[in-house]
Amino acid sequence: MADKDWKECIKSLKGVVLDMCGVLYDSGEGGGIPIPGSVEAVKRIKASDLQLRFCTNETQATREKFVAKLKRMGFDIQVSEVFSPAPAALAVLKERNLRPHLLVHNDLLPEFKDIDNTNPNCVVIGDAADKFSYQNLNDAFRVLIQLEKPVLFSLGRGRYYKETDGLKLDVGVYMKALEYACDVEAEVVGKPAPMFFQSVLTDMGIQPQEALMIGDDLINDVGGAQNCGMRGLQVRTGKYRRRANARNSLVLRAASSWRAELGPALFCRRGRKERFCWRGRRRAAAPRPVPEPGFRGFKGVERE
Repeated sequence: MADKDWKECIKSLKGVVLDMCGVLYDSGEGGGIPIPGSVEAVKRIKASDLQLRFCTNETQATREKFVAKLKRMGFDIQVSEVFSPAPAALAVLKERNLRPHLLVHNDLLPEFKDIDNTNPNCVVIGDAADKFSYQNLNDAFRVLIQLEKPVLFSLGRGRYYKETDGLKLDVGVYMKALEYACDVEAEVVGKPAPMFFQSVLTDMGIQPQEALMIGDDLINDVGGAQNCGMRGLQVRTGKYRRRANARNSLVLRAASSWRAELGPALFCRRGRKERFCWRGRRRAAAPRPVPEPGFRGFKGVERE
């Protein structure tokens, strides 16, 4: 995207949607730690005339517990501002009269306490962490394989995410195992599903082209948002890996971290001229992307 086009994009912005894990904080022992600059960035966006929502595929806790943890880190955040897969999946289950076999984290089970799961006729899989044992996966497989029309819901489809002690496999890996074993295609609830992004836009009352999604996942955050007509920015924190991006069909023009002055960049419509992201495009042929340097450091700008 040309600088002129990006400036026009900024001028039309009415809302910002933030991913959470890998963008605001790194999860891990003791609840995790905030990413430098993220607490201040959220404050600056909230102090502006931009609407702000948080969109996450987090499924290791209820929204209430998740928000409480972030508040302890210093974030200004409310449960009503957070969109996560579990409540959306629960609504689908009730609408379609389905009884789920749940392969999810124990701390997420309260989200499903009001739904019947006797004699299950579908499977819901989330980031179950240590519950992803052979026995538990095989139990889910047995439920699916005996159904005439297997129904599998996946709360996101991420490949991996980052914790303070390193990268961890995400739910998408186990989703693919069940898809292969049962010859079924999972219904993804959460990013990058278009309906998930649309629910956030509807809540803000704005059009896709008026919103910017900021995340650390090129496919599920940036790509998912762009498929809905939103703008997308990938930060160089969390799961960001230059090599992984180079293998993708989305071509990065530039990327930033929260340690960049993203707040002022969002406000360039007030006279600032920072350039910090791209709209992105898809290539038909094999890509050879060469990301341009991003910004680093809240105090001034350094080149990588």
